Amino acid sequence: MDHINHHRRKLLTLSCAAMGIAMLPSTSFAMLSTPRPRILSLNNLNTGETLKTEFFNGKGYNASELSRLNHFFRDYRANKVTTIDPRLFEHIYRLQMMLDTTKPVQLISGYRSVDTNNELRARSSGVAKHSYHTLGKAMDFHIQGVQLSNIRKAAMKMRMGGVGYYPSSNFVHIDTGPVRAW
Repeated sequence: MDHINHHRRKLLTLSCAAMGIAMLPSTSFAMLSTPRPRILSLNNLNTGETLKTEFFNGKGYNASELSRLNHFFRDYRANKVTTIDPRLFEHIYRLQMMLDTTKPVQLISGYRSVDTNNELRARSSGVAKHSYHTLGKAMDFHIQGVQLSNIRKAAMKMRMGGVGYYPSSNFVHIDTGPVRAW
């Protein structure tokens, strides 16, 4: 009897694994299994700058393109640049894949210096004292032509970090911190 139960458990485990893989969206499965270039198209709504960049070439990060992204995500108020966590670029790239869009990401806020963050906190209760923006690990954005609620749902489904939803201000916040939502 133990021999039969052992085979039954093994068959059940393999069946569940196969079903789980089959349930992955085709774009997610392809993304997990195929190394390929990752391209972002962005607009900075505060500076008017646009950027199209292949930040990952299929084998590794492109250092010069990461540098361009760091500058693009800078604290434009203080004109300060920091190293942005590359996982943030992965996060937004995967979001675009899930949402099946190549429309530009509209960046509202990327890196913020501590001074800029404190100035914004003085004007608004919605700015965190220890914001991931000050660490180069967060962004506020929307995507041209994509409903904000759909961006939020997709970001939450990925479980890759924090997700904040601000429909009255027309943006979603994502960060590379612990998985949480508000």
